[in-house]
Amino acid sequence: MSGLRVEPFAGTAAEWDAAAAALPGGTFSHRFGWKRVIEDAYRQRCIYLAARGDDDEIAGILPLVLVRGMGFGRFLVSMPYLNAGGPAGDADAAGALTAAAETLAAELHADTVELRCAADAGSALPAARDKVTCVLDLPAGGPDALWKGFGSKLRSQVKRAEREGVEMRFGPEQAEPFFAVFSRHMRDLGTPTHPWSFFRAVRDEMGADAWFGCAWLDGRPVAGGCALAWADSVEMTWASSLREAARCAPNMLLYWSFLRRAADAGLASFDFGRCTPGGPTHAFKRQWGTRDVPLPWVRRVRTPGAAAPSADRGAFALGTRLWKHLPVPVATLIGPALRRAIPA
Repeated sequence: MSGLRVEPFAGTAAEWDAAAAALPGGTFSHRFGWKRVIEDAYRQRCIYLAARGDDDEIAGILPLVLVRGMGFGRFLVSMPYLNAGGPAGDADAAGALTAAAETLAAELHADTVELRCAADAGSALPAARDKVTCVLDLPAGGPDALWKGFGSKLRSQVKRAEREGVEMRFGPEQAEPFFAVFSRHMRDLGTPTHPWSFFRAVRDEMGADAWFGCAWLDGRPVAGGCALAWADSVEMTWASSLREAARCAPNMLLYWSFLRRAADAGLASFDFGRCTPGGPTHAFKRQWGTRDVPLPWVRRVRTPGAAAPSADRGAFALGTRLWKHLPVPVATLIGPALRRAIPA
């Protein structure tokens, strides 16, 4: 496209969101509301870029966040804390936006630039192949057809939770009990949690497109999820359950309830979210009949030896082991200071 130029976006949220919905590669991770979520919860710098043609119409968009803090380095990421967000637009626009991101990374002295593409964007940057997302195509027959397509073992696990007295609740008021489960689960994993302010902002900014649901047992939440809807699909972006309730299989009822809601809404697909191929989380998702979709994130490490913090490496791995022994209130209080610096 002749005359294509990339510049910081100075338009309205409505203009940006309309472009995100219309452009190739647009996802819910491109929604303008994430700028307010991340700025409010983490005070990170958000730089939203737009590629415009000679007619001044938006031809491509790229939301970027400079993630920094706690001595872990500086990462220019689109989009941190989410599974997508790379350049949206045709090949020319995506190429121009990628080049602009690299220039910006140099200006901001970022150690790494990472664009979380949901599909191969043909970027000159090297693409990682270590993560997939698991997608289930929903049948046209609604929840009944979906249920009949599952194996007997899976259906019995869902029914087990119901027999044990587990019940599901949906609604924005489930955001707080979801966070209670999520923060406890993250402590058990040895991973710093997002703050409550993050999920409160997601609830408030995304409105009806943010599905909060919890599985309750004996008057307390034992599993919870936050799914984000976009166009004809929905992704379970965050989900957790308490280990002490595992015998009741609340996570099975949790996922089935979200799936049933998606099927009842007539959506075309349900995305179980990102995972590492071959791991236990991958196996859990595959049992629902999902297909793997590669996540070809593109990344350039600009500072030799720099890499995002990982629970499998060095001091961070030691910290993970120690974190599991912190009291939950302490981990929930201090965790967000660490979490803001981890773009995963």
